Amino acid sequence: MNDSTSMAQRTSPIKVFLADDSALIRTRVAAMLANGKIDVVGQAETPQACIDGILATRPDVVVLDVQLDGGQGLEVLKAVHPAAPRIAFVVFSNNSGPAYRKRYLDSGAVRFLDKSAEFDQLPGAVAAAAHQTVSL
Repeated sequence: MNDSTSMAQRTSPIKVFLADDSALIRTRVAAMLANGKIDVVGQAETPQACIDGILATRPDVVVLDVQLDGGQGLEVLKAVHPAAPRIAFVVFSNNSGPAYRKRYLDSGAVRFLDKSAEFDQLPGAVAAAAHQTVSL
């Protein structure tokens, strides 16, 4: 990748997809991320809707919850990551025990945040994840 391509990607808004079973959380996260540098391009609450939406919108970053309506975020990660490895996954969940962290990070997530203790770290984690994919 040349420097002009890299610069263009860094100056354009980061495209984010929100995968969470809670409409309230999706709304709160979308409001928190809406700063001109991040553009929420889609959101869904079921594993299949997330997979379809992510593959249709091709975001830079997916903010993924462990628990989705009717399934697990791991289903989404395992379906999308091999098909689109440049999409970064930031797991953002209340289910943040060591076993969950290990499972998701081992499956390709770049970061795992606990909603209850690390909520305010999400914008920085999304930005870092997006810049990490630029260098791939």
